[in-house]
Amino acid sequence: MIEQHHNSIIKDRFLGFLIWQSFPSTLIYCVCKTLISPSTTLIAAIVSFIFFQLSLLVFSTCLFLVSSPQLVHGVSFFQLVFGLLQLRQPLPPDFRRRARVSFWFFVFVASSGASASLSLVCFSGSRLIGLRGFVLGIIYGSHYVFTRRWDLHFPILQRPLFFSYKMGIHKAIVKAVRLASAGYLVSLLVLSCFISDYKLPMGDFVVEQIIFYFASCVVFLCWELNRHLLQVFLTKRYMFAPPKGSAVAEMNPSDHLLAALEKTTTRSLVSHLAYLDLCMVSESNVDTWRRAAFFEETGDTYKKVMAACLKPLEQLTLDLVEGLGSSIEKSAFQLRSSNDFFSISRFHEPFYDFQVCAWCVRIASSLTIRSHKEDRFGVAQISGCNAATISTLLACLLVVETLMGKKTNLQSSNTGPANIKWAALSPAARRDPTTNNKKDGTHYSKAYSMADILRTSIYQIVSNFHQEMGTSLKTGLLEKDWITSGKPLYGSRELLVHKLRMFLEFQGN
Repeated sequence: MIEQHHNSIIKDRFLGFLIWQSFPSTLIYCVCKTLISPSTTLIAAIVSFIFFQLSLLVFSTCLFLVSSPQLVHGVSFFQLVFGLLQLRQPLPPDFRRRARVSFWFFVFVASSGASASLSLVCFSGSRLIGLRGFVLGIIYGSHYVFTRRWDLHFPILQRPLFFSYKMGIHKAIVKAVRLASAGYLVSLLVLSCFISDYKLPMGDFVVEQIIFYFASCVVFLCWELNRHLLQVFLTKRYMFAPPKGSAVAEMNPSDHLLAALEKTTTRSLVSHLAYLDLCMVSESNVDTWRRAAFFEETGDTYKKVMAACLKPLEQLTLDLVEGLGSSIEKSAFQLRSSNDFFSISRFHEPFYDFQVCAWCVRIASSLTIRSHKEDRFGVAQISGCNAATISTLLACLLVVETLMGKKTNLQSSNTGPANIKWAALSPAARRDPTTNNKKDGTHYSKAYSMADILRTSIYQIVSNFHQEMGTSLKTGLLEKDWITSGKPLYGSRELLVHKLRMFLEFQGN
């Protein structure tokens, strides 16, 4: 029942997208078709319009199928061939998933070629232009796949559908003209190379080129508007809550949200929408009745919500630790060369869930801060969620900073309770010609952003609990009250306590 409800969310948005995309495409087609061939008969105009909408339907459907809220990678041609040769052996699930992604990318590129060919034929009625349109569509589809434009980017501010759509129209026009210009030149080169007996009078040739270029811009404009509209529909916030004032809202207002967080497929669109909804509830005062329900007397709801938020951060920390090749049991952590760090793809995949991890950091810090005033029963502190949150955020920050180039050395001199001294790589080490600059890594920007989000969130918690943490520090209970008793995911408990003290002294950067 829950899975059907979640599937209906995506289905309804897809159907809404198909309905709304037909309005601007119809308007654009009617205006441009009148300019290109005003003397077309009524029957021919109706038939061409139907086939044009059919081509857009095929393109929009494939566009929806390849769109994903998370970066995914397919398999290369050689990897696919090698996998097919190993059919007698069970293929790993990751390979099957990536092969499925590659298949849908291939379908999208092929459908782009067919859709562009049919659309241009509907505009001009020339089969040869349709052949050039197929090349044009292949160029667009390949560009779309290799530049990862299928990755859904959730907007920072949630606006109404009309305003969100309006903000992307100018970019869609510019992008359509650029792609049409590049595709026109490539298709003209293909035409001259493979069709040597194609001869037209100069006047007819010029008119045909103008019609082809104009029609290409129109088709790409419709595609770009559809792509933007799909982004708007799929990334719009969905409220996982019963209607306010209903009996379900009075009894179990958080069940819908918990079901979306715990029972949906990891990295799915529904899962992303659930984290987005939870983030907005935690940070804003729009749905205070929903946030108040998290702090119910038993504390079960709060623990489930925090566990769902800390799980992606714990997985990110473990993946980065595995990528660094460090052992959790080590008492000291030393950096490898940047050539080892940033030239290997094992650091790319952990940041595929960057959006979810960023939301989880903000949710965990916001709910922890809110608990300072809104938690009437003290479930956040009694259940140990505050200590778990601080420990997870600090461990994640430590491993991200290590990845970025910051390291810790355990000194023999008395530099603190844990004899910990922080040091950064010297500029000379960063410019070592024998290694690659760490900033050359494509994931470095996400690591930098994640570290910034983590530091800001920890500072917000420390600022709100500064008096309580200061008292714990004076009485020697800081480690007991704010750090979990088990082994941290990265570093040691002494290292986490020292890092927390640095934040208390506002020296955590």
